[in-house]
Amino acid sequence: MPTYEFLNKNTGEVEEHVLKISEYDDFKVNNPHLERAFITPIRCCDPVVAGRLKPAEGFRDLLKNMKKKNIRSNINDW
Repeated sequence: MPTYEFLNKNTGEVEEHVLKISEYDDFKVNNPHLERAFITPIRCCDPVVAGRLKPAEGFRDLLKNMKKKNIRSNINDW
């Protein structure tokens, strides 16, 4: 179950609540004094794995050498 962070408008404190996704809407209706707070940064996957950055030059050289030595390899050229 996901953990949600809420800002209590009355006290100014941040509270954590573990709720099922199906319970989230009812919780918001029953607790109007709580406002969703996005305090914890959302972690994403590695940028190299996600394809946003190219791997380091040394690793790319290693892949090129593997490609040359393995003719049937399907390693992509960087």
